[in-house]
Amino acid sequence: MNKKKNIITFAAFLILMVGLGANDAMRGIFSTIFSAHFQLSTAQLSQIVTVSYIGNLVFLAVGGFGVDILGRRKAMLLYTFLWSAAMLLFATTDSYLLLLVGMFFAMGTSTLLNTNMNLITTGMFAVAPGFFVNFLFFIQGIGTSGSQSIIGNWATDISSWHTVAWGLLAIGAVAMVLFVLFPMPEVQEHKTEGKVSPKEIMSCPAFLSLVLIIGLYFIAEHGIMNWLVSYATNALEVPMGQAANFTAVFFGCVMVGRLVLSSLVDKLGIYRCLRLFATSAAVLYTAGVLLGAPGLWLLAVSGLLFSILYPTFVMLIPRYWPSHAASSASGLVLSVASLADILFNAVFGSLVDAIGYRTSFLIMPACMVGCTALLWLFFAKAKKLERCD
Repeated sequence: MNKKKNIITFAAFLILMVGLGANDAMRGIFSTIFSAHFQLSTAQLSQIVTVSYIGNLVFLAVGGFGVDILGRRKAMLLYTFLWSAAMLLFATTDSYLLLLVGMFFAMGTSTLLNTNMNLITTGMFAVAPGFFVNFLFFIQGIGTSGSQSIIGNWATDISSWHTVAWGLLAIGAVAMVLFVLFPMPEVQEHKTEGKVSPKEIMSCPAFLSLVLIIGLYFIAEHGIMNWLVSYATNALEVPMGQAANFTAVFFGCVMVGRLVLSSLVDKLGIYRCLRLFATSAAVLYTAGVLLGAPGLWLLAVSGLLFSILYPTFVMLIPRYWPSHAASSASGLVLSVASLADILFNAVFGSLVDAIGYRTSFLIMPACMVGCTALLWLFFAKAKKLERCD
């Protein structure tokens, strides 16, 4: 019976992941349409992204503790409901202010759902958890890459935005029905040690290093999702449809990589995989940006190397806290790391207006290089820090 519950729960996760993948890509796809429809400057456009990551910060900061209080099933239902409510807001309103409100809830709950599904999946499948976690993200990649390619070439005005939102609302509704009809299996966690406070989590020596590494990674990867279309069209004079295709190829490579390469996490181990793929991704990413328009293909193909980084980062975090604190620690690390996204996007639009896209965009490969350098330094002492009980 527990095996059947696991399969149904995982199927609900897969359905929801398709919607979350498309949801995460929507800001980048519709950036030029938002600019035209609401008559936004680049700085105002960056506010949409900034508010999204403030949502990430808030929901990740409290979401892990919400799981501890409500239990996984009720928490997943609540977070999916809030995400669906944001889709309903997008589908039925035409206001820049309400767009910002919706982005706060949509992106905050999306990241929180993503993280919790990752942790639940790891607990449900003791055999080859790396494969199942990366398969989840492979399905998310179908939503991201498919939406970048299909919607990016189809969307023409704000009515397209409303149509997409209705479709995502339907996906959220299906997931909620499955969560209600089929009780989610309980993932065994050791609660005997009691609750942990944010102060206790942050006192672990690994906390600051993980926040810095993942924060720099967020800027690098999310920069592709949020800004590549606008960068390619405005700075490199690439047509919007073609620019969207480059983004689609990037996330298509992420999608394929998570399916094909996920077994390496279990075979080689987390440390070796992260070092190998982060270093390779930094080299290809940097070359792609420095070469300008001809390098967009290199940038797009680097998605294959990015593919297993985030899921593996999320698997890495619980190694440094006791098992009963895994959800809270993961949420807090990721929420504080998302401050990097907030700060970056708060200034990026104004920076573009001041010095142009070409120079401003160099920040992103620089962050990926910084992430990789810190990762190597951290791993030199990482095993000594495991399990901060």
